[in-house]
Amino acid sequence: MSLVTLLPFIVLIGAMFLMTRSAKKKQQQAAQMRNEMQPGSGIRTIGGMYATVKEVNEDTVLVDAGPGVDLLFAKNAIGAVLTDDEYNRIVHGVEHDLKSDTEIVPDDASSLTEADEPADDAAALPGDKSVDLGKKDEPAETETAEADKADKAVDAKSDEEPKKTDGDADAK
Repeated sequence: MSLVTLLPFIVLIGAMFLMTRSAKKKQQQAAQMRNEMQPGSGIRTIGGMYATVKEVNEDTVLVDAGPGVDLLFAKNAIGAVLTDDEYNRIVHGVEHDLKSDTEIVPDDASSLTEADEPADDAAALPGDKSVDLGKKDEPAETETAEADKADKAVDAKSDEEPKKTDGDADAK
């Protein structure tokens, strides 16, 4: 046999070796991560649930998923062991103060306005005219006439529509 005919087989065997080697390396890292798990660690399961480890056994892990909720998982079902900062950020929404010098953006815009005086004093300034945005009063006769027209329109619409039943009478 010539070297040219053996070359594709050699390349194929080499590629298979490299792929299995990287897969084994990932499996070893995952097993090491699971073995280093301790009670109190924050975890994420392969299903995406976040919980805190209560007890680690040989093949199982008892986790606390909430107040009064203890779940038993196989060690293989643990997707990642999280650091305390990462777990608190994801589960509790607590950000670690890495940038304490930066300003905090408020939830509402009331603190963004830079008024020198309180809002009550600003509204009471002389020369400001208050604007009434409410509906103006109309004579009582007009209101009752409009209400009667609306009631008649609703009654006419309900007469046009067939009444709904529970479906047993019209079933074929």
